[in-house]
Amino acid sequence: MTVELVLPEPPSREERVAALREARVVLVSACLVGEACRFDGRSKRSEKVLAALEGKEVVPMCPEVGSGLPVPRPPVEMSGGTGVDVWAGRARALEREGGVDRTEAFLRGARLALEAARKFGATVALLKEKSPSCGTQRVYEAGKLRTGEGITAALLRSEGITVLSDEDL
Repeated sequence: MTVELVLPEPPSREERVAALREARVVLVSACLVGEACRFDGRSKRSEKVLAALEGKEVVPMCPEVGSGLPVPRPPVEMSGGTGVDVWAGRARALEREGGVDRTEAFLRGARLALEAARKFGATVALLKEKSPSCGTQRVYEAGKLRTGEGITAALLRSEGITVLSDEDL
């Protein structure tokens, strides 16, 4: 099933950071709060992220693990576009080595992240930049870093959730 996401103009960095300051509940990439859920079996715990989340209700999630992918797992990159293009059926999420198609798992994980945001009332998502799921401004495509959003970031933003990355802090 393809979906053309309608994406509003992204807010400025300052507006995204202000939305984070004002948010009561924040959806956050689990790797940023110390969960060892990345493709390489590690975390990307960030003291800046933890400080920004102080006093807030935090909903940690990893769309990839939520979709059933294991830890560790082969790295995945975009092929043919970004997260918006994946939703529209114009691009895929493929394992870097061997090209195994993981698109359906990534779409499922994105839907689960949106469901969690809605269930817990998160208005902001603080995500890991450069991830094929969570990248908010840059993702890898065919070995090169390019401008664009990950699959989960695109869905969340299309649903009115302010997305920002660890690199915005």
